[in-house]
Amino acid sequence: MNLSKVFTTTRVVVSEEIDNLNHVNNVVYVQWVQDIATLHWQHLVKDINADHLIWVLVKHEIDYIGQAVLNDEITLKTWVGETKGVKSVRHVEIFKEDKLLAKSKTTWCLLDSKTLRPTRITEEIFNLLSPSE
Repeated sequence: MNLSKVFTTTRVVVSEEIDNLNHVNNVVYVQWVQDIATLHWQHLVKDINADHLIWVLVKHEIDYIGQAVLNDEITLKTWVGETKGVKSVRHVEIFKEDKLLAKSKTTWCLLDSKTLRPTRITEEIFNLLSPSE
């Protein structure tokens, strides 16, 4: 992982994210993975017109390691892994302080927003996503 390509955000756990076991529901972690992916994409394309492109999730792997509870401050980190053709792999790690709570590896497919058909990742987009060392 090239640390210069890591995108980080923080959030605080709210009551709507707590389940009957009094910790963050597993589905919420999946939502957080999607949310940081969206935020990172918006950050990457802020200086170009990428309205004609959308990403759809095609594979999701997540490991639940720890738990978060109400009012915990959570740090989410993401970076892009292997990218080729129409697909890109994204990694996310979710922390409470220095403790890893969950990690995920998701595979996304790039679509043309009008046709909703897969579209090859151009050199411009690849360079934005690229985990270059």
